[in-house]
Amino acid sequence: MTQVIERGTPLPAPPRAGGRRRSPAAAACVLGGAMAAGLGLGFLAVLVIVLWISSPYPDSGPGGALHLAAGLWLLAHGTDLIRYETLSGVPAPVGMTPLLLVALPVLLMRRAARLGSASGDGSDGDEVLPASAVFSAVTCGYLAVGSLATVYAAGGPMPADPLSAAWHVPLVAVLAAAGGVWVAKGRPLGPLPEWVPKGVRRAVARPRYALALRSGAAGALVLLGGGVLLVGASLAWHGAEVQGTFLGLTGVWSGRFAVLLLALALIPNAMVWGAAYALGPGFALGAGATATPLGFEGAAALPLPRFPLLSALPPQGPGSPVTWAVGVIPVAAGLAVGWFAVRRAREVSYGETALTAGLGSVVCGLFMAGLAGAASGPLGSRELARFGPVWWQAGGAAAAWTLAVAVPLAVAVHGWRNRPPAAGAGDEWHASGLRDVRWETLRRAAGVPLVPDPAPVAAPVPPVPPVAAPVPPVPPVRPQPQPNPVPVPEPGPEPEPDPVPTPIPDPVPVAPVAPPVPPVSGARVLSRRRPPL
Repeated sequence: MTQVIERGTPLPAPPRAGGRRRSPAAAACVLGGAMAAGLGLGFLAVLVIVLWISSPYPDSGPGGALHLAAGLWLLAHGTDLIRYETLSGVPAPVGMTPLLLVALPVLLMRRAARLGSASGDGSDGDEVLPASAVFSAVTCGYLAVGSLATVYAAGGPMPADPLSAAWHVPLVAVLAAAGGVWVAKGRPLGPLPEWVPKGVRRAVARPRYALALRSGAAGALVLLGGGVLLVGASLAWHGAEVQGTFLGLTGVWSGRFAVLLLALALIPNAMVWGAAYALGPGFALGAGATATPLGFEGAAALPLPRFPLLSALPPQGPGSPVTWAVGVIPVAAGLAVGWFAVRRAREVSYGETALTAGLGSVVCGLFMAGLAGAASGPLGSRELARFGPVWWQAGGAAAAWTLAVAVPLAVAVHGWRNRPPAAGAGDEWHASGLRDVRWETLRRAAGVPLVPDPAPVAAPVPPVPPVAAPVPPVPPVRPQPQPNPVPVPEPGPEPEPDPVPTPIPDPVPVAPVAPPVPPVSGARVLSRRRPPL
């Protein structure tokens, strides 16, 4: 059978062997995920190659630098690296991830997911992929490059742990891709799926959970801000030690530049460490050494690495009033949680407000637990196996501090906003029934309308009776005196005054009935027309 095809009609794509049609949009999403991973690898490779070229003592060739770049890219996802060149000969894990380095793969993956979601709008035959298809395609492309990078880094000086890479890289890719697709779809906050129990869906739909999430995030931000202040103050206080350590590590500018980059990448980690220190549990610097506001013991016997940020540690020995003063930071975080939890004081009860503040404290604790777990990790196998804050201690302390402060504050603010009116003259002022009278008084005193008056309802205008015939104009004739005028006696010889003339009405012009005129403020003045001469 011969099929006639009109000129200009696009031919359909041939089906694949499996019976499925190839999707150009899905292939573009897979390619976008692979390019996101490749851009991250390329950026780190260029940085490592530049440092290797500028170094006066390169230990390996360009192949070793590229292997190291692949290892750093995996470290940015939280993967543990293994360092074989140690003094003891025992392989040592390196599991502390610079949090600023994590922003590189997250931003690239999020960008790829957003571009994949906005690839087509349905016009001119463009294919529009659902959110699940975009998410799956971008993630598959990214993980394909990640698996190749894991295999390639195995031949370098610091290979990646395969088990650690098997779940860290997919975790970062999934979270970043989900965030990018969610943003591209307009940040929808729809109901939960149908497979979730009805009671859970109904409970989550209540507004208390949004307030709890907002207040918990506010408390975590206050804690992180306090951690930044602590780190900055400690660096300024130990400025001489920090400068000596920075200049003593290396004498060439390329090495100092590398140390500076590493210190900048670890500043978010130091921020979380400062927050954990202010909360009370502190952070560990190896086996048997923990820095807390109450004291810092055991760090002298540990082989701590020489690094500028470690030179700003608190002094060893028992705590002092200066270190105890850091307790102001968690108190401020609790105040922030309690304040942001009271947003509907006139609509809910005291119990609802207290429950919202309590949930906000739990959210703040979860945030700090996740950040503490991401900011810590091992730097060795023996003494340095524990380095950084313990996640469950930091999270529990954050929840306890904020719960103890936020709930009383939220209840107090709720009671203040719902307080009864004051006794005496204040009752009339605070009475809600007199608001209109107060506003009218303020408007008249100000002389300008604070609130525009509502438009008055126009009164019905009576219809004008029809005029049978036009009235001819009356010529101006002097009116005759009345037949029986009443004389008014005058005391003097003055002449008798003329009688009062009778007023002549104006002629009524014939005109169509005009539509009703809206009422105006004040008196209505009608114009008079002189009669024709």
